[in-house]
Amino acid sequence: MISFPHDLLERTVAGERLSPVDAVRLLESHDLAAVGGAADAVTRRLHPEPYRTYNIDRNINYTNVCTNGCRFCAFSCRPGDPGAYVLGREALFEKIEQTIALGGDQILLQGGLNPELKLPWYERLLRDIRTAFPQVNVHGFSPPEVDYLVKDSGLSVREVLERLRAAGLGSLPGGGAEILVDRVRQEVSPRKTSADEWLAVCREWHGLGGRGSATMMFGHVETLADRVEHMRRLRELQDQTGGFTAFIAWTFQNDHTDMAGTAKVGAFEYLKTLAVARLFLDNFANLQSSWVTQGLRIGQLALRFGANDLGSLMIEENVVAAAGTQFRASLAELRRAIQQAGFVPRRRNVFYEIADERIP
Repeated sequence: MISFPHDLLERTVAGERLSPVDAVRLLESHDLAAVGGAADAVTRRLHPEPYRTYNIDRNINYTNVCTNGCRFCAFSCRPGDPGAYVLGREALFEKIEQTIALGGDQILLQGGLNPELKLPWYERLLRDIRTAFPQVNVHGFSPPEVDYLVKDSGLSVREVLERLRAAGLGSLPGGGAEILVDRVRQEVSPRKTSADEWLAVCREWHGLGGRGSATMMFGHVETLADRVEHMRRLRELQDQTGGFTAFIAWTFQNDHTDMAGTAKVGAFEYLKTLAVARLFLDNFANLQSSWVTQGLRIGQLALRFGANDLGSLMIEENVVAAAGTQFRASLAELRRAIQQAGFVPRRRNVFYEIADERIP
């Protein structure tokens, strides 16, 4: 078993920046209690308030057509496949109306890289949503989707983002990051946006005053050092821009994918990686639990291992479900999980602002 000096954790809890070398050492260790306890102490220092948050949104996949062919994806299909679709306005608006009826004020809008859909189509989509539902924030189009539009249109990253923002894009989700190490990306998604390109989209968005999340999908072909390198690059960009609202990590779900033989990462590794992320990402205000991949009980436990947010009610989720993992929870169950962890449940918006009525 890899050991480490416990004064390393004490210094990190006190605010000393954790080095990449020491972060790898923590990931190599098996002292989950010590690492988790330190992460919880950091979370309580950053969030001394008695509540932990959740939000209500819906992940709407406007198309499942994608030319990337990522080996880890069980959801997408090629152009011309019998199951290919582009969501019509009537179906899209019905989904948004259902979200609003359940108390939601945003949608997560993501899809594949569909060669039939050009930048003006995305602009019309955003304008139509803004006209019909001006109160709804569109958290939409991951950096690979934006990068695809950049290459397809011949415009710059900034020009594409400016046009999307003018049409109604409210915030940028951090999907498609996987692991920000090109050696890993070449193995699992060789046709996808590079690590530098992913970061460049976020940098430009932040430069326009935009906010968005950052993600990490781990537990496939990456090394522990790769996980830390991913977090190092995020921390470096956050130092420069401050534009990331939160970090969200989840484990690779392998059923029905081209990587089905890959061993699944369990709860122990998930919680340890989450805890190290909390210790390493000292400039990220929020870390989100991934109950959608881990189940509600582990998601609840994550609130003691570095997460200060339980994530979304997730009215609809298709990508993880297509890979064989289908955890579901009602709003009451989500709130109860936060209460059982010892906190007051509070609903937030995508910018991590409290959105419900203040509880006495």
